[in-house]
Amino acid sequence: MEAQEIIHCRGHPLVLGTHPTTFEVTCESQLTSNGNCIIGITADKGCAGLSSEFRDLLAHDDARLLTRLRCGEIEVEIHSRGSSQFTLTHPTDMVWRRSTFVCGRTIGILSDKVAATLPDELIKMLIAEKTMVVTLTATRPG
Repeated sequence: MEAQEIIHCRGHPLVLGTHPTTFEVTCESQLTSNGNCIIGITADKGCAGLSSEFRDLLAHDDARLLTRLRCGEIEVEIHSRGSSQFTLTHPTDMVWRRSTFVCGRTIGILSDKVAATLPDELIKMLIAEKTMVVTLTATRPG
């Protein structure tokens, strides 16, 4: 089983990409230097805006999430896991976590990349306010 979602967002001059345990994409249009996990703003959807098919598929312990961040010619893949604890209810935010912590903003846990480990070239493009396409592919066995 597989479901896919595409989110469009952009960078901001205050993108830092230094958070050691998470990264975030948000629908909000502003960013402060406190948001060192936020890499994309003005997203066209948050967790609650994802299709029910996608949310239902990802909300299982055996679900896998492949996230592709594409900004210009740069593309990065992030591998994460889903969870039966996911609610995916936050209206504006999506957060990928290295840990297993779950809240309404969490879209991926046990992620193999976080803000601090994303390529410098990607962060530079986002600081320059370039647009980014986030492609989410959720899969489950069977």
